[in-house]
Amino acid sequence: MLILLTNDDGIRAPGLAAAYRELCKLGEVAVVAPETVQSGAGHGITLKNPLAVSEVTVDGLFSGIAVDGSPADCVKLAINQLLPRTPDLVVSGINSGVNVGINVIYSGTVAAAIEGAFLGIPSVALSLLMRSDVAPDYTVAADFSRQMIERMLKAGLGKGQVVSVNLPALGAGAKPAGVRICRQCTRPWVDKYDKRIDAAGRTCYVNTSVFTLKSADNDTDVAFLRDGHITITPLMFDLTDRKHLSTWQAHPWNLG
Repeated sequence: MLILLTNDDGIRAPGLAAAYRELCKLGEVAVVAPETVQSGAGHGITLKNPLAVSEVTVDGLFSGIAVDGSPADCVKLAINQLLPRTPDLVVSGINSGVNVGINVIYSGTVAAAIEGAFLGIPSVALSLLMRSDVAPDYTVAADFSRQMIERMLKAGLGKGQVVSVNLPALGAGAKPAGVRICRQCTRPWVDKYDKRIDAAGRTCYVNTSVFTLKSADNDTDVAFLRDGHITITPLMFDLTDRKHLSTWQAHPWNLG
């Protein structure tokens, strides 16, 4: 099995290295990831500017291709130009920070996985909850991530399907409370901005929001992750509101 590994934290991120070590137990791993951090990039792609690429070796662990572009760019370019054949699986992560609730919309980590699904490849996004009182253990997170991927493949992860996996903050030797297959929380998140004056005297606003796992419906990714579970959420990139679609299709739309 050929696995394309990418992320949005950059090719030198510790979460990607930890994921590489574990994914090598499942097959051949090819790394194509952003040269720089692309957190919050969403599904942006580069259209006019050239995408510079370079081969880099990270910590003597792997040699991969760094792309001066977005996570989605990395997946597009890898599959179209850089890999010897179409990968059997796309894995994005492990992201330093969760991608639950509406964060899924902004996430470059999830966008990379969705791009793989666009192209008909089973794809998984991996994200790790960061807490100030728990030192992130990417080795533990990667081990559980690989286990979840193995189980998803056995359960049936088909072409064009994409799944978001979020892991609780786990110290060395710690275990999650369990695994929950659950829906995405859709409660709104209100951002906070600080008004400032820059060096040129212009008024500017700095986003000072800090995402927290607060109140949420009990059957959602936010609630289960808050309670220490690994969450698995199958996603769709078809944004059609089918209920609204069928209601409007029943109305007359003839031009006068």
